[in-house]
Amino acid sequence: MRPLLAACVALSLLAGRKAEDMCGGPPAPAESARSASSPRLSAEETHSAHMPEHLRCDACRAIAFQIREHLSKAESKRSPSKKASVELRESEYMEALEKSCSQSWDGYGVLEVNGVKRLAGPGLPSQEPMSVMMMGGPWPGRLHKMCHSYVGELGEEQLYWAHRSGPAMLEELLCHGAKGACAGLRGAKGREPAPAKALQNEL
Repeated sequence: MRPLLAACVALSLLAGRKAEDMCGGPPAPAESARSASSPRLSAEETHSAHMPEHLRCDACRAIAFQIREHLSKAESKRSPSKKASVELRESEYMEALEKSCSQSWDGYGVLEVNGVKRLAGPGLPSQEPMSVMMMGGPWPGRLHKMCHSYVGELGEEQLYWAHRSGPAMLEELLCHGAKGACAGLRGAKGREPAPAKALQNEL
């Protein structure tokens, strides 16, 4: 044992940290290319009753995801075989839309990576594990309000038929139209990311 220890000491003096790694010492911490910290919210982000403009695209995409999940769940209940989704009656899709907007939204929060604030949660692109997310606070209430606003503006029937037209059509209707929250942001650096595997949640 002593000869091995002496060899390690000698190697560490000659080769520095590489020898320490060879002899079972702690590995050098990996240098991260990104930095994350607890978000520092502005007055608008903290106190406004509305979703801040720079987070509305993320919020819209989260709402589209939740509406799609609730409608799909309602359809699957009518079609246990899952061979083909069954069209919902008006009362059924209205109920599903109400549930999607009236949920707690407690899985969502805001995080900040390299100085850029983003909304995070189910249906939104996953972030690095080092990201620090601030959940609760004003975010659930703002999502609740935005969701009901979309339903009131577009109507339950139009939302449901967009959902029936394909997975991407509902988000296209809500977020990417001429007046959508994500309009003009496609390809804009740091605003709307490329599609990523969405986080799943259980309803």
